[in-house]
Amino acid sequence: MSDSSRARPAAPREPGTRAPLSAIDVLAFVCELFAFVSLAIWGFAAWQFPWNVVAGIGAPVLAILTWALFVSPRAVFEVHPFFRAIVELLVYVSATLAWWSLGLTWVGLVFGVVSVTAGVLAGRRRLA
Repeated sequence: MSDSSRARPAAPREPGTRAPLSAIDVLAFVCELFAFVSLAIWGFAAWQFPWNVVAGIGAPVLAILTWALFVSPRAVFEVHPFFRAIVELLVYVSATLAWWSLGLTWVGLVFGVVSVTAGVLAGRRRLA
């Protein structure tokens, strides 16, 4: 039998390089951006005047800060992949709930399904 049927381990990468981006990585990034924009829209639309500015700026800033600390490729804190997935899921859930509170249930539902699916696939790709 030939050795071509066996999987060969990937060669180690050069320091400072990473695997090329896939379509799943791009979709996960677009979902993250959409979540941040969704939180801004929710903040400005769901609250009365003095609080809409605070919520419209504060909600996405808090989500971006949380993402940067735990989920980003250059995260400040190196955490277990399970905790990283939980933080990413919390950002997606908060954006989904924001759409639901605005009365756009289908937008929230579609976003939730697409973002969680993209997050799971991207996470599995990162672990492989």
